[in-house]
Amino acid sequence: MKALDYHPSAAARSLASGRTGVIGLIVSTLNDSFFDEVVKEVTGLLAMHGYYLAISVTPETDTDNDHYLIREDRVDGMILLSPLAEDRYVPEMKRRGIPYVLIDNQEAENDVHAVNVDNFKGGYLAGRHLIAQGCRSIAHLCGSESFRSTRERRAGFLRALEEAGMSPFEVASGDYDIAAGYAAGRRWLSGGRLPDAVFAGDDHLALGLINALRESGVAVPGEVLVIGYDDQYLASRLRPHLSTLRQPADQIGRAAAELLLKRIGGKQVRGSGVVIEPELIMRESTTKE
Repeated sequence: MKALDYHPSAAARSLASGRTGVIGLIVSTLNDSFFDEVVKEVTGLLAMHGYYLAISVTPETDTDNDHYLIREDRVDGMILLSPLAEDRYVPEMKRRGIPYVLIDNQEAENDVHAVNVDNFKGGYLAGRHLIAQGCRSIAHLCGSESFRSTRERRAGFLRALEEAGMSPFEVASGDYDIAAGYAAGRRWLSGGRLPDAVFAGDDHLALGLINALRESGVAVPGEVLVIGYDDQYLASRLRPHLSTLRQPADQIGRAAAELLLKRIGGKQVRGSGVVIEPELIMRESTTKE
């Protein structure tokens, strides 16, 4: 084989074994360092088990009833990363008998085949941290209501305030992006009233808010404390460095890949969904001098 430079045909082996050696992954964007780290971890672990990862960046506005990776039986298994379309994809994968795992899914009924972070606890930790810093007027900037994580983070935050006998300065819904955080900051500034602290539903919201505040000469954390969520790449490179709730991308990616491999091998037990703890990362943006 070596002398003739012969390599076995992947297509022929697929026909013989009934497997493709390919795992599909659907994600709405890779313009997100958290998603990027999850995908890297999944790719490395699957490669160790002889699988290639086929990544499809499919916007959530895609209205196809199914997906070509699913529809054409191109894969041995599927991973859906933060899917808003799981109600379309999951029934089709079940119908076709394709093993699958969800990451950050929206429907609790699918948790048995999912890897999630305890977002309620993350919101709770954020609220408790700001209260412990002496803040009494605390706002929360949310992302899209379409995401279950948005609702869970908010619920945890509100629970922390309720336990302290406090009400939020404001709870504002929007998008998980820099522009939404900036707009909220500008609105508060133009109204002439600012909170003591803000829990931003992700690091991009936090960055936009900090930009608006500092642009107007408001010191962070001197006048307003800000904490984000995710621990994106940018969080530790901002000035001030951003306090945040870390979602451990390596653990999430590894757990998803291992869960899928068990399903492919027929070794998964019932009720084997995974919930991972977030970690409070304290940096400059919530440290009062």
